[in-house]
Amino acid sequence: MIRSNRTTTVLCAALTLLAAAACDSNSGSKSTSSAKEHITYVTAFGAAGRDAFAWVAEQKGYFRDAGIDVQIELGKAAGENLKALASGKAQFTTLDLTGAMISAGAKNSTAYRDFRAVLAVHQRTLVSIMAMQGSGIATPKDLKGKRIAAAANSVNQMLFPGYARLAGIDATGVRWIAVQPVQLGPALASGKADALSTFLIGRPTIEKATVQARSKHVVVFPYSTYLPDLYGNATVTSASLAAKSPDLVKRFRTALLKGLKYTIQHPDEAGKLLHAKHPETDAAAATAEIKLMTPSVTAEGTENIGLITETRMQRAIASLQSAGVIQPGMTPQDVVDFAAMKTS
Repeated sequence: MIRSNRTTTVLCAALTLLAAAACDSNSGSKSTSSAKEHITYVTAFGAAGRDAFAWVAEQKGYFRDAGIDVQIELGKAAGENLKALASGKAQFTTLDLTGAMISAGAKNSTAYRDFRAVLAVHQRTLVSIMAMQGSGIATPKDLKGKRIAAAANSVNQMLFPGYARLAGIDATGVRWIAVQPVQLGPALASGKADALSTFLIGRPTIEKATVQARSKHVVVFPYSTYLPDLYGNATVTSASLAAKSPDLVKRFRTALLKGLKYTIQHPDEAGKLLHAKHPETDAAAATAEIKLMTPSVTAEGTENIGLITETRMQRAIASLQSAGVIQPGMTPQDVVDFAAMKTS
């Protein structure tokens, strides 16, 4: 009887050890499968409504569900964002894709070229020209000989020759005035400039300045009217990361796309969420910006949000080459990671 009890005790102890080992094994497996990859994402420019989708993706758990831990940092515009990508300080960033293409494709350019777009935030360019109502500028052709304010060396100015040719504008005598983005509205309101060039979603800010100064609203001339194939903001990564870690790129794109779709479907919630993360950003202003950009996000249909096609990109490249702002030789594959667009 004693021997039987001892045998039973030994057997129970052995089973306990085996169970513990199995639990440790399962625990280790679970830890490995739930381990998250850490990346840095840089917004297009600061913490604005147009960038709210990144924080939405974070707060809704889309990044977590994709097995990615994302550190979101504030961007400083395309040039600086590309530098962060080139140096490895960031793995993904959002920027004006047309501007990046112009920088990469310009003659003797030293700009970073090894980026690949993985997500179209805006299916058409947001670049536009604005003038005050009643100023004598009622159509694009009225810009002849006028002073146009814009950020120095911006895509707005670089694209103007192509836009002018297609819109029938006599660019002779058109003079560009370099101002800081925050000074665009005041420059127009004060009469320092006859018109300005900025993104469409900046219209509320511009009208706030002109209405306060002269009780004037603005007329808007979108570049997309004559350059419909150009994309606006897009999320890009480095060519090396796209080649080495296609699964990571795809998972990040999927999570960010979910954030973008949720943002345009719930602009008020997204604006409040952004304000909670960055109190310096007004929730109502962020919401207004999201609503203004939504038509550009859904321009190719809600089923194609985020998509960049090879055919469309080929037309975009042809448009820029025709405008004389990029050199021949650029291909869609030089700009876009089409593998990331595939859903299966």
